[in-house]
Amino acid sequence: MPRMEPVWRWIKTNLHPLPAADYRDHCVSGWFSQDESGTIFPMSEKEYFPKRAMSIHAHPDDQEFTVAGTLARWVQAGCEVVSVIVTSGEAGSNEPSRGADYKPELARLREVEQSSANTVLGIRETVFLHYPDGELEPTLSLRRELTRLIRLYKPEAVVTGDPQGVFYGNGYINHPDHRAAAQSALYAVFPSSETRLIFTDLLKDGYEPHKVKRLYVHGSEKYDTWVDIAATIGIKISALKKHASQLGDWDPEKMIREWAAEEGRQHGLEYAEAYKVMILSEEKDIPE
Repeated sequence: MPRMEPVWRWIKTNLHPLPAADYRDHCVSGWFSQDESGTIFPMSEKEYFPKRAMSIHAHPDDQEFTVAGTLARWVQAGCEVVSVIVTSGEAGSNEPSRGADYKPELARLREVEQSSANTVLGIRETVFLHYPDGELEPTLSLRRELTRLIRLYKPEAVVTGDPQGVFYGNGYINHPDHRAAAQSALYAVFPSSETRLIFTDLLKDGYEPHKVKRLYVHGSEKYDTWVDIAATIGIKISALKKHASQLGDWDPEKMIREWAAEEGRQHGLEYAEAYKVMILSEEKDIPE
């Protein structure tokens, strides 16, 4: 089984609909709303499609397990997606015959797998930062590098994990690399990428501030946005299967479909991915 298997055991155990009060409080920007009777209904006419987005995750395959259906949907709508992978996943093997000398080979293999997965998703730009797998920390150096990339590519939306998630159910402790990458991404989005006098050396190199409009956080305790991935779940699964070094002979399709169906069921969707979305700026707030 892949090292991500405990995550899916947690998902299957812990996914549940929000109480009605939480829907009223939180479904302000998503694809669903709720009327006074408590009925949840789609708001497809308000669906948000960024022109450019950035996905920031710790390891190869993290993106495919979590947000690939959304990214594929955005790509189909004309969005340019940049995929940032902070480590190369070189610690992703428990094979007894392998030692430290295998790590460079595994890193190269996993980068190829991630690039292949991104090709399936329609993502044309992949950035590997080569931080050490299993030893990632939310350092100023990492936040500066992510700030540089945000200022360089100027995404309207950034997609990452929840840095606060530690214990999921009673069967999974979140990988510290996931939290480190997510925290660095969060604070690169705000305040660093938009604040002129943070990392002033970037100004000298020509990286002017950029304000991200929306931050999509997956794995959050409370979601407020559900993205319909019925048309792209097959693409998501095909992309995930490119990570053969992690999957072995395990076929993740049944589990991925069950998870996405559970997330979509309470909202009238066949398959969905769920997020906490921070709206950092409305369209009208951004000057041309």
